[in-house]
Amino acid sequence: MLGKKEQYRVAVVGATGAVGEEMISVLEERNFPVEELLPFASERSAGTRIEFRGRDIVVQLLEEDSFEGIDIALFSAGGERSRTWAPVAARSGCVVIDNSSAWRMDPEVPLVVPEVNPEDIKRHKGIIANPNCSTIQMVMALKPIHDAAGIKRVVVTTFQSVSGTGKKAIDELLKQTTDMLSFRSVECEVYPHQIAFNVLPHIDSFLDNGYTKEEMKMVNETRKILGDDSIRVTATTVRVPVFRCHAESVNVETEKKLAADDVRALLAAFPGIVVFDAPEKNIYPLPVDVAGKDEVYIGRVREDESIENGINMWIVADNLRKGAALNAVQIAERLIKTA
Repeated sequence: MLGKKEQYRVAVVGATGAVGEEMISVLEERNFPVEELLPFASERSAGTRIEFRGRDIVVQLLEEDSFEGIDIALFSAGGERSRTWAPVAARSGCVVIDNSSAWRMDPEVPLVVPEVNPEDIKRHKGIIANPNCSTIQMVMALKPIHDAAGIKRVVVTTFQSVSGTGKKAIDELLKQTTDMLSFRSVECEVYPHQIAFNVLPHIDSFLDNGYTKEEMKMVNETRKILGDDSIRVTATTVRVPVFRCHAESVNVETEKKLAADDVRALLAAFPGIVVFDAPEKNIYPLPVDVAGKDEVYIGRVREDESIENGINMWIVADNLRKGAALNAVQIAERLIKTA
Protein backbone atom coordinates (compact mmCIF):
# COMPACT_ATOMS: atom_id res chain seq x y z
CA MET A 1 0.00 0.00 0.00
CA LEU A 2 1.34 3.43 -0.94
CA GLY A 3 2.20 5.60 2.04
CA LYS A 4 1.79 9.36 2.26
CA LYS A 5 5.02 11.16 1.37
CA GLU A 6 6.27 14.55 0.27
CA GLN A 7 8.02 12.98 -2.73
CA TYR A 8 8.01 9.58 -4.41
CA ARG A 9 10.50 7.33 -6.15
CA VAL A 10 9.02 6.70 -9.58
CA ALA A 11 10.04 4.10 -12.18
CA VAL A 12 9.15 4.26 -15.87
CA VAL A 13 9.36 0.86 -17.55
CA GLY A 14 9.67 1.23 -21.31
CA ALA A 15 11.19 4.67 -20.85
CA THR A 16 12.62 4.97 -24.37
CA GLY A 17 9.41 4.11 -26.22
CA ALA A 18 6.96 6.67 -27.59
CA VAL A 19 4.63 6.44 -24.57
CA GLY A 20 7.46 6.09 -22.06
CA GLU A 21 9.08 9.28 -23.30
CA GLU A 22 5.71 11.02 -23.07
CA MET A 23 5.22 9.75 -19.51
CA ILE A 24 8.52 11.33 -18.47
CA SER A 25 7.55 14.62 -20.17
CA VAL A 26 4.15 14.64 -18.45
CA LEU A 27 5.70 13.94 -15.03
CA GLU A 28 7.92 16.97 -15.51
CA GLU A 29 5.24 19.25 -16.99
CA ARG A 30 2.77 18.51 -14.18
CA ASN A 31 5.44 18.86 -11.50
CA PHE A 32 4.69 15.40 -10.09
CA PRO A 33 6.48 15.06 -6.71
CA VAL A 34 9.33 12.87 -7.96
CA GLU A 35 12.15 12.34 -5.50
CA GLU A 36 14.01 10.10 -7.93
CA LEU A 37 13.16 8.92 -11.45
CA LEU A 38 14.37 5.49 -12.50
CA PRO A 39 13.98 4.74 -16.22
CA PHE A 40 14.04 1.11 -17.39
CA ALA A 41 14.08 -0.35 -20.90
CA SER A 42 15.12 -3.43 -22.86
CA GLU A 43 18.67 -4.60 -23.50
CA ARG A 44 18.71 -2.58 -26.70
CA SER A 45 18.18 0.74 -24.90
CA ALA A 46 19.81 0.08 -21.52
CA GLY A 47 22.75 2.38 -20.97
CA THR A 48 21.33 5.24 -22.99
CA ARG A 49 20.41 8.48 -21.26
CA ILE A 50 17.15 10.40 -20.88
CA GLU A 51 16.70 13.94 -19.58
CA PHE A 52 14.47 14.79 -16.63
CA ARG A 53 14.37 18.18 -14.95
CA GLY A 54 17.65 19.20 -16.54
CA ARG A 55 19.53 16.06 -15.50
CA ASP A 56 20.73 13.15 -17.60
CA ILE A 57 19.65 9.80 -16.17
CA VAL A 58 20.99 6.44 -17.32
CA VAL A 59 18.38 3.96 -18.54
CA GLN A 60 18.66 0.67 -16.64
CA LEU A 61 17.86 -2.95 -17.40
CA LEU A 62 15.19 -4.61 -15.25
CA GLU A 63 16.37 -7.02 -12.55
CA GLU A 64 14.51 -8.95 -9.83
CA ASP A 65 15.41 -6.32 -7.24
CA SER A 66 14.85 -3.27 -9.47
CA PHE A 67 11.64 -2.24 -7.70
CA GLU A 68 12.94 -2.31 -4.14
CA GLY A 69 12.20 1.07 -2.57
CA ILE A 70 10.19 2.32 -5.55
CA ASP A 71 6.76 3.76 -4.77
CA ILE A 72 5.09 3.98 -8.20
CA ALA A 73 5.99 2.31 -11.50
CA LEU A 74 4.53 3.48 -14.81
CA PHE A 75 4.68 0.59 -17.28
CA SER A 76 4.59 0.96 -21.06
CA ALA A 77 6.66 -1.97 -22.26
CA GLY A 78 4.09 -4.30 -23.82
CA GLY A 79 1.88 -7.04 -22.44
CA GLU A 80 4.51 -9.76 -22.12
CA ARG A 81 6.85 -7.64 -20.00
CA SER A 82 3.92 -6.38 -17.92
CA ARG A 83 2.74 -9.90 -17.18
CA THR A 84 6.29 -10.80 -16.10
CA TRP A 85 7.36 -7.70 -14.18
CA ALA A 86 4.20 -6.06 -12.81
CA PRO A 87 3.69 -8.80 -10.18
CA VAL A 88 7.38 -8.53 -9.27
CA ALA A 89 6.97 -4.79 -8.73
CA ALA A 90 3.74 -5.23 -6.74
CA ARG A 91 5.38 -7.80 -4.46
CA SER A 92 8.11 -5.22 -3.79
CA GLY A 93 5.50 -2.85 -2.39
CA CYS A 94 5.35 -0.71 -5.53
CA VAL A 95 2.06 0.34 -7.16
CA VAL A 96 2.09 -0.41 -10.88
CA ILE A 97 0.12 1.67 -13.38
CA ASP A 98 0.23 -0.45 -16.50
CA ASN A 99 -0.41 0.82 -20.03
CA SER A 100 -0.56 -2.59 -21.74
CA SER A 101 -3.60 -4.81 -22.26
CA ALA A 102 -2.21 -7.47 -19.90
CA TRP A 103 -4.29 -6.64 -16.82
CA ARG A 104 -7.20 -4.58 -18.13
CA MET A 105 -9.86 -7.26 -17.96
CA ASP A 106 -8.58 -8.95 -14.80
CA PRO A 107 -11.47 -8.65 -12.31
CA GLU A 108 -8.96 -7.99 -9.50
CA VAL A 109 -7.39 -5.03 -11.32
CA PRO A 110 -9.14 -1.65 -11.57
CA LEU A 111 -9.30 -0.15 -15.08
CA VAL A 112 -9.32 3.60 -14.59
CA VAL A 113 -9.98 6.89 -16.32
CA PRO A 114 -9.70 9.36 -13.41
CA GLU A 115 -12.48 11.67 -14.61
CA VAL A 116 -14.83 8.70 -15.09
CA ASN A 117 -14.28 6.12 -12.33
CA PRO A 118 -11.71 7.45 -9.81
CA GLU A 119 -13.31 5.50 -6.98
CA ASP A 120 -12.03 2.24 -8.51
CA ILE A 121 -8.43 3.23 -7.73
CA LYS A 122 -9.01 2.47 -4.04
CA ARG A 123 -9.56 -1.24 -4.63
CA HIS A 124 -6.19 -1.87 -6.28
CA LYS A 125 -3.99 -4.74 -5.06
CA GLY A 126 -0.74 -3.37 -6.40
CA ILE A 127 -1.68 -3.06 -10.09
CA ILE A 128 -3.90 -0.48 -11.81
CA ALA A 129 -4.60 -0.77 -15.53
CA ASN A 130 -4.55 2.13 -17.97
CA PRO A 131 -7.25 1.59 -20.64
CA ASN A 132 -6.77 1.39 -24.38
CA CYS A 133 -6.13 4.80 -25.95
CA SER A 134 -9.24 4.72 -28.13
CA THR A 135 -11.40 3.59 -25.21
CA ILE A 136 -10.21 6.41 -22.95
CA GLN A 137 -11.32 9.24 -25.20
CA MET A 138 -14.64 7.58 -25.95
CA VAL A 139 -15.63 6.88 -22.33
CA MET A 140 -14.80 10.49 -21.44
CA ALA A 141 -17.65 11.48 -23.77
CA LEU A 142 -19.94 8.60 -22.81
CA LYS A 143 -19.82 9.09 -19.04
CA PRO A 144 -21.87 12.32 -18.74
CA ILE A 145 -24.34 11.06 -21.35
CA HIS A 146 -24.77 7.72 -19.57
CA ASP A 147 -25.31 9.46 -16.22
CA ALA A 148 -27.94 11.77 -17.70
CA ALA A 149 -29.86 9.53 -20.08
CA GLY A 150 -28.62 5.94 -19.86
CA ILE A 151 -26.76 4.48 -22.85
CA LYS A 152 -28.27 1.49 -24.64
CA ARG A 153 -25.89 1.10 -27.57
CA VAL A 154 -22.68 2.57 -28.99
CA VAL A 155 -21.41 2.27 -32.56
CA VAL A 156 -17.86 3.55 -33.00
CA THR A 157 -15.48 3.78 -35.93
CA THR A 158 -11.96 4.90 -35.07
CA PHE A 159 -9.35 6.66 -37.19
CA GLN A 160 -6.16 5.89 -35.31
CA SER A 161 -2.72 7.41 -35.85
CA VAL A 162 0.43 5.36 -36.36
CA SER A 163 1.94 6.54 -33.09
CA GLY A 164 -0.47 4.12 -31.42
CA THR A 165 1.75 1.35 -32.78
CA GLY A 166 5.00 2.99 -31.67
CA LYS A 167 8.17 4.58 -32.96
CA LYS A 168 8.77 2.05 -35.71
CA ALA A 169 5.36 2.81 -37.20
CA ILE A 170 6.02 6.56 -37.11
CA ASP A 171 9.29 5.95 -38.94
CA GLU A 172 7.57 3.67 -41.46
CA LEU A 173 4.90 6.26 -42.34
CA LEU A 174 7.57 8.94 -42.76
CA LYS A 175 9.77 6.72 -44.93
CA GLN A 176 6.90 5.44 -47.08
CA THR A 177 5.63 8.96 -47.65
CA THR A 178 9.11 10.18 -48.60
CA ASP A 179 9.67 7.19 -50.88
CA MET A 180 6.35 7.63 -52.68
CA LEU A 181 6.92 11.35 -53.23
CA SER A 182 10.38 10.49 -54.58
CA PHE A 183 8.95 7.78 -56.89
CA ARG A 184 10.71 4.98 -55.02
CA SER A 185 9.21 1.61 -54.16
CA VAL A 186 7.55 1.26 -50.75
CA GLU A 187 8.56 -1.34 -48.15
CA CYS A 188 6.15 -2.61 -45.47
CA GLU A 189 7.56 -3.93 -42.20
CA VAL A 190 5.31 -2.73 -39.36
CA TYR A 191 1.95 -3.03 -41.12
CA PRO A 192 0.84 -5.74 -43.55
CA HIS A 193 0.06 -3.11 -46.19
CA GLN A 194 1.28 0.34 -47.15
CA ILE A 195 0.07 2.95 -44.66
CA ALA A 196 1.19 6.08 -46.53
CA PHE A 197 -1.74 7.56 -48.50
CA ASN A 198 -3.82 4.58 -47.41
CA VAL A 199 -6.35 3.43 -44.76
CA LEU A 200 -6.15 0.03 -43.08
CA PRO A 201 -9.30 -1.43 -41.44
CA HIS A 202 -7.09 -3.58 -39.27
CA ILE A 203 -5.65 -2.86 -35.82
CA ASP A 204 -4.23 -5.81 -33.82
CA SER A 205 -4.95 -9.41 -34.77
CA PHE A 206 -8.27 -10.80 -36.01
CA LEU A 207 -10.41 -13.02 -33.79
CA ASP A 208 -12.75 -15.86 -34.67
CA ASN A 209 -15.77 -13.53 -34.54
CA GLY A 210 -14.35 -11.35 -37.34
CA TYR A 211 -13.50 -8.48 -35.02
CA THR A 212 -9.95 -7.49 -34.12
CA LYS A 213 -8.54 -7.52 -30.60
CA GLU A 214 -8.52 -3.72 -30.66
CA GLU A 215 -12.24 -3.65 -31.44
CA MET A 216 -13.10 -6.07 -28.66
CA LYS A 217 -10.94 -4.06 -26.24
CA MET A 218 -13.24 -1.11 -26.85
CA VAL A 219 -16.31 -3.27 -26.26
CA ASN A 220 -15.15 -4.92 -23.04
CA GLU A 221 -13.22 -2.00 -21.53
CA THR A 222 -16.10 0.43 -22.03
CA ARG A 223 -18.44 -1.79 -20.04
CA LYS A 224 -15.91 -2.31 -17.26
CA ILE A 225 -15.01 1.37 -16.87
CA LEU A 226 -18.65 2.51 -16.90
CA GLY A 227 -19.63 -0.41 -14.65
CA ASP A 228 -22.50 -1.48 -16.87
CA ASP A 229 -22.45 -4.76 -18.82
CA SER A 230 -25.82 -3.99 -20.39
CA ILE A 231 -24.33 -1.37 -22.74
CA ARG A 232 -24.06 -2.80 -26.24
CA VAL A 233 -20.94 -1.69 -28.10
CA THR A 234 -19.74 -2.45 -31.61
CA ALA A 235 -16.49 -1.10 -33.01
CA THR A 236 -14.53 -0.87 -36.24
CA THR A 237 -10.95 0.29 -35.68
CA VAL A 238 -9.01 1.81 -38.57
CA ARG A 239 -5.38 2.87 -38.97
CA VAL A 240 -4.89 6.11 -40.90
CA PRO A 241 -1.75 7.89 -42.19
CA VAL A 242 -1.66 10.43 -39.36
CA PHE A 243 1.34 10.68 -37.03
CA ARG A 244 -0.42 11.64 -33.81
CA CYS A 245 -4.00 11.79 -32.40
CA HIS A 246 -6.86 9.37 -32.74
CA ALA A 247 -10.25 10.43 -34.09
CA GLU A 248 -13.55 8.62 -33.61
CA SER A 249 -17.01 8.75 -35.11
CA VAL A 250 -19.33 7.72 -32.27
CA ASN A 251 -23.06 7.02 -32.44
CA VAL A 252 -24.88 6.68 -29.11
CA GLU A 253 -28.41 5.42 -28.52
CA THR A 254 -29.83 6.48 -25.16
CA GLU A 255 -32.75 5.41 -22.98
CA LYS A 256 -34.00 8.99 -22.64
CA LYS A 257 -34.17 11.67 -25.30
CA LEU A 258 -31.32 14.19 -25.39
CA ALA A 259 -31.19 17.11 -27.80
CA ALA A 260 -27.85 18.04 -29.35
CA ASP A 261 -27.69 21.19 -27.20
CA ASP A 262 -28.28 19.07 -24.08
CA VAL A 263 -25.34 16.87 -25.03
CA ARG A 264 -23.09 19.85 -25.71
CA ALA A 265 -23.92 21.26 -22.28
CA LEU A 266 -23.24 17.93 -20.56
CA LEU A 267 -19.92 17.54 -22.34
CA ALA A 268 -18.83 21.14 -21.73
CA ALA A 269 -19.37 20.71 -17.99
CA PHE A 270 -17.34 17.50 -17.81
CA PRO A 271 -13.68 17.81 -16.71
CA GLY A 272 -11.11 17.21 -19.42
CA ILE A 273 -13.47 17.80 -22.36
CA VAL A 274 -13.47 20.71 -24.79
CA VAL A 275 -16.54 21.16 -26.97
CA PHE A 276 -15.23 22.48 -30.28
CA ASP A 277 -18.36 22.54 -32.35
CA ALA A 278 -19.34 25.24 -34.86
CA PRO A 279 -19.47 23.42 -38.20
CA GLU A 280 -21.03 26.41 -39.96
CA LYS A 281 -17.67 28.12 -39.37
CA ASN A 282 -15.69 24.96 -40.23
CA ILE A 283 -14.90 24.50 -36.53
CA TYR A 284 -14.52 20.88 -35.44
CA PRO A 285 -11.67 18.89 -33.86
CA LEU A 286 -8.73 17.96 -36.09
CA PRO A 287 -5.69 15.84 -35.20
CA VAL A 288 -3.29 18.57 -36.34
CA ASP A 289 -4.85 20.97 -33.83
CA VAL A 290 -5.30 18.54 -30.92
CA ALA A 291 -1.78 17.02 -31.03
CA GLY A 292 0.07 17.90 -27.83
CA LYS A 293 -3.09 18.87 -25.96
CA ASP A 294 -4.35 17.16 -22.79
CA GLU A 295 -8.10 17.51 -23.31
CA VAL A 296 -10.51 15.39 -25.33
CA TYR A 297 -12.04 17.53 -28.09
CA ILE A 298 -15.58 16.89 -29.29
CA GLY A 299 -17.50 18.34 -32.22
CA ARG A 300 -20.07 17.49 -34.93
CA VAL A 301 -22.61 16.83 -32.15
CA ARG A 302 -25.96 16.17 -33.79
CA GLU A 303 -29.08 14.11 -33.34
CA ASP A 304 -29.30 10.82 -35.20
CA GLU A 305 -32.42 11.21 -37.31
CA SER A 306 -32.63 7.46 -38.03
CA ILE A 307 -33.59 6.50 -34.46
CA GLU A 308 -35.67 8.06 -31.69
CA ASN A 309 -32.94 8.67 -29.11
CA GLY A 310 -29.63 8.94 -30.92
CA ILE A 311 -26.61 11.25 -30.92
CA ASN A 312 -23.61 11.42 -33.26
CA MET A 313 -20.25 12.86 -32.18
CA TRP A 314 -16.74 13.34 -33.54
CA ILE A 315 -14.06 12.84 -30.86
CA VAL A 316 -10.34 13.64 -31.17
CA ALA A 317 -7.62 13.22 -28.55
CA ASP A 318 -3.85 12.92 -28.42
CA ASN A 319 -3.34 9.18 -28.05
CA LEU A 320 0.11 9.59 -26.49
CA ARG A 321 -1.15 12.01 -23.84
CA LYS A 322 -4.74 11.48 -22.63
CA GLY A 323 -4.79 8.18 -24.46
CA ALA A 324 -1.76 6.88 -22.55
CA ALA A 325 0.86 8.90 -20.64
CA LEU A 326 -1.32 11.65 -19.21
CA ASN A 327 -4.02 9.24 -18.04
CA ALA A 328 -1.38 7.12 -16.28
CA VAL A 329 0.10 10.15 -14.51
CA GLN A 330 -3.40 11.37 -13.56
CA ILE A 331 -4.01 7.96 -11.96
CA ALA A 332 -0.75 8.39 -10.02
CA GLU A 333 -1.86 11.87 -8.92
CA ARG A 334 -5.16 10.49 -7.60
CA LEU A 335 -3.28 7.66 -5.95
CA ILE A 336 -1.02 9.95 -3.90
CA LYS A 337 -3.96 12.17 -2.93
CA THR A 338 -5.69 9.23 -1.29
CA ALA A 339 -2.50 7.72 0.21
